[in-house]
Amino acid sequence: MVNIEKRIDENNAHYELVVTGEIDASSSIHLDEALREAMENSKNILVDLSGLDYISSAGLGVFMSNIQKIEQDNISFVLFGMKDKVFEVFEILGLDQLLVIKKEKEEALEALK
Repeated sequence: MVNIEKRIDENNAHYELVVTGEIDASSSIHLDEALREAMENSKNILVDLSGLDYISSAGLGVFMSNIQKIEQDNISFVLFGMKDKVFEVFEILGLDQLLVIKKEKEEALEALK
């Protein structure tokens, strides 16, 4: 089960998604909807994955399927706070080379600039 909290930070002018729980085939649609909504509403998006315990290939596919839109629409898109086991899955697929991934929120905010 995944929980996705949406936050709009007016001061730093970014949209933040806080993802907790597990993303599998049945819950990946919620992630996709949240990412699409974020991209419709902001050019600066942070995704907090510090509470994500597991991500399946379907969840990774959501990120992969949105890479082209992120690039085309010139969206600053930064993931941060991944646990080691989650980061390893991104790394195995090479997503760490295609997406901006930071360890801490402060680094992620800096990367949006």
